[in-house]
Amino acid sequence: MIHRYKNNGYNIVLDVNSGCVHVVDDIAYDAIGLYDEDEFDICGVLMNRYPDESREDIEELISEIESLKNNGELFSEDIYEDYISGANNRETVVKALCLHIAHDCNLACRYCFAGEGEYHGRTALMSAEVGRKALDFLVAGSGNRRNLEVDFFGGEPLMNFEVVKEIVRYGRELEKKHDKKFRFTLTTNGVLLNDDIMEFANREMSNLVLSIDGRREVHDRMRPSRNGKGSYDVILPKLIKAAESRNQTDYYVRGTFTHFNTDFCEDVLHLADLGFEQISVEPVVAPPSEEYAITEDDVPKICGEYDRLASEMLKREREGKGFHFFHFMIDLEGGPCVYKRMSGCGSGTEYLAVTPWGDIYPCHQFVGNEQFLLGNIEDGIKKKDICADFKLCNVYSKPKCRDCFAKFYCSGGCAANAYNFHGSILEAYDIGCMLQKKRVECALMLQAARNEEDNK
Repeated sequence: MIHRYKNNGYNIVLDVNSGCVHVVDDIAYDAIGLYDEDEFDICGVLMNRYPDESREDIEELISEIESLKNNGELFSEDIYEDYISGANNRETVVKALCLHIAHDCNLACRYCFAGEGEYHGRTALMSAEVGRKALDFLVAGSGNRRNLEVDFFGGEPLMNFEVVKEIVRYGRELEKKHDKKFRFTLTTNGVLLNDDIMEFANREMSNLVLSIDGRREVHDRMRPSRNGKGSYDVILPKLIKAAESRNQTDYYVRGTFTHFNTDFCEDVLHLADLGFEQISVEPVVAPPSEEYAITEDDVPKICGEYDRLASEMLKREREGKGFHFFHFMIDLEGGPCVYKRMSGCGSGTEYLAVTPWGDIYPCHQFVGNEQFLLGNIEDGIKKKDICADFKLCNVYSKPKCRDCFAKFYCSGGCAANAYNFHGSILEAYDIGCMLQKKRVECALMLQAARNEEDNK
């Protein structure tokens, strides 16, 4: 399978199964397309389209395409479906937990999937005892895996900061006792950030996720305080200070764009102009009944914004003012292992969420849906059949993914979004798919452009 497209002046051909990316001229672009269409007289068609090209040059081009094909760099075979069947039978271990430290929040974000931090249930703060037991559960279920991940999540976790500190302290004890290494992360809206918290976070947190949507008017429209006032002016100086205190690494500012700001490129650039170098601004996922929900009619505008953002990023990089955009970050030489490329985040198997009272769900987005309540940290996983379903969730078990060029980059997308829109984790959220494909195209274009710059 190949995918051909044009972006920002580049002709790009992706060989899906090998992962090879080719940047080609117009005639090679057309020639590869004719191969894909099984055209029998490629040379004749090209001579008609490009009368200034000699037969000898066209025949040489066709020979080069044949060589790439024979070397497995074009039209390569899919060798992974058989692999995933074997991988599904492997024993999995738990390697990451999302700890819901607080089912409460000091903001009232209009698009919050957690119902203003309460997950449509009761307000609660996790106790240190539950947190310690959650880490014990993680260690016990991690097998021989040494590196483990724990994200402090909410609501707003800084509303329960003393417990965060106690859980980290306990985790450091477990590291010595069990030869494990915890990578702690913290997701916060920034309202409660202060110097003491940042000193602790810079010492103990491998990563910080700092929530801000972009321009003041955009942010304040969707992320007001409980009293209805905007939160932009409250959090901005704190987030800037946090990013600088971490030397612009090991964090990212994370925003959400909606139907109200489909010109979100402006929000990304606003954040970059403020000095943030690690940026993620993502599309809201919401029922169509919500006025802020992204619709299919919004998709062309949003895709154009991704193209515009990619072009602007190239321009700024050449001026020495580059920044990272989370959804354009693709590692063509390394990146996730083959299994992760096919099966995604590991929700329901390797990655689990724990509520303040110790209930276990496949991930934070399933919390509150009793159908997906897997068990609790006292008794462990009880609904192993649900975990088995998640284990089988991969790009070959999803009909919409099998023939998609982006499948090894999105790994099948979000199981929660698929379930919420279609009632099955083996489905795919259609608007999300359309936007993901465009992000992959932009990301590959950026890599191609950077490689070209490096080779000059």
